[in-house]
Amino acid sequence: MDANRRIEQALDAAVSHLEAPGAPPRLAESIRYAVFPGGHRIRPRLCLSVARACGDDDPAASDAAAAAIELLHCASLVHDDLPCFDDAPLRRGQPSVHAAFGEPLAVLTGDALIVSAFETLARGAARNPKRLAALVGLVARAAGSPSGIAAGQAWESEPTVALTEYQQAKTGALFAAATVTGAAAAGVPSLPWRLLGECLGEAYQVADDLRDVACRQEEVGKPVGRDSTLGRPNAAALLGMSGALTRLKRLVREAIEVIPDCPGAETLRAEIEAQTRLFLPASLARELA
Repeated sequence: MDANRRIEQALDAAVSHLEAPGAPPRLAESIRYAVFPGGHRIRPRLCLSVARACGDDDPAASDAAAAAIELLHCASLVHDDLPCFDDAPLRRGQPSVHAAFGEPLAVLTGDALIVSAFETLARGAARNPKRLAALVGLVARAAGSPSGIAAGQAWESEPTVALTEYQQAKTGALFAAATVTGAAAAGVPSLPWRLLGECLGEAYQVADDLRDVACRQEEVGKPVGRDSTLGRPNAAALLGMSGALTRLKRLVREAIEVIPDCPGAETLRAEIEAQTRLFLPASLARELA
């Protein structure tokens, strides 16, 4: 089964558990709305790519890890769009969850997706308690504080923040989680895989900064120019377009160079090169070549 199908099936199973009889109907509808249809599913694809490169001897565990990472990502988008943060009316080209279902349900939708990430891990990796324990710890680190996505969101409420520190928590945490959980799900040491995820996470954030500065709303499916409006750090604003593109290219090169030795290293390098092309819309991707 290809990666896309594995990811969508794992996510559908997770969401179906949240739609079980007795669930509040509008909350169930809001949860599915937040997860489907997805974007490029870059983070779960990266998780599965690493698991396959390391042997993928327990596909149920790696599928659960990939789904958990994407559920956390979807939760972060729902919360990020809330009026108390970005107040964004659009996400992925359609009304954001709070715009479609109201702010209270949006908060609860994000909360439910975070909890579902851990429930999904528990179901998928239960056959190997040692791996499950490792996976829970790695995902929790990516979700909370001091260096997870909750911390990344919180840095926006501080008077000052360094660009790299902000980006590592806001975006890099889930990319690092994708690589280390892919390795852990396959039963290999996870620590050597963290640097790959951190490089790709920073690269993705630089690309997102470029999209915010240089693209139209129709291209990216969400409001643009928000970093400037909200006074947030932005690599393109700080480094200029040329400088940000140079930094992005360097980070992608570094990511490929730091892939640990593993049976599927060559295939993984090719997959990462292909996936990083998805970081930018066509209008900017030509500059990355």
